[in-house]
Amino acid sequence: MNTSDQLHPTSTAESRPDVSGTSVGALISEVTSDLTTLMRQELELAKAEIKQEAVKSGKAAGMLGAAGFAGYMVVLFLSIALWWGLANVMDEAWAALLVAAIWAIVAGVLAVSGRAKMREINPKPERTVDTLKEVPDALKGR
Repeated sequence: MNTSDQLHPTSTAESRPDVSGTSVGALISEVTSDLTTLMRQELELAKAEIKQEAVKSGKAAGMLGAAGFAGYMVVLFLSIALWWGLANVMDEAWAALLVAAIWAIVAGVLAVSGRAKMREINPKPERTVDTLKEVPDALKGR
C-alpha cells in the first residue's frame, strides 16, 4: 500500500469530490456560495410556511367574526320575538331573563368552536425547523 492510499482510503475517496487541483480560496468561495443559497432557500420556505399559517389564522378570525355578527343578529330579533311570546304566559321581566339565558348558551357554544379552530393554528414553521436541523450534518458531509 503506498502513501497516497493510506492518506486517501477508497471508502471516503468515492464519497467526496476530487479537489486536489482547487485552491483553498476557491473551495471557501464555493462553500460560502452554497451556504448562502441554502440559507436563502430556508428563508423562503419559512416565509411560505408563515404565510400559510397566517391565511389559516385569517380564516379562523373571519369565522369567529361572522359567528359573532350572526349571533348578534339572531339574539336581537329572536330575543324580541321570544320575549314577546313568553310575556303572554309569564311576567315580562322573567321572559326577558329566560331569553337572555338561552342566548348565553348559544354564545358559549360559538366561543368554544372558535377557540378550537384557533388551537389548530401552528405558528412554528415545522418543515424549516426540520431542514435546519439537517444543516450541521450536511456541513460535516453526512
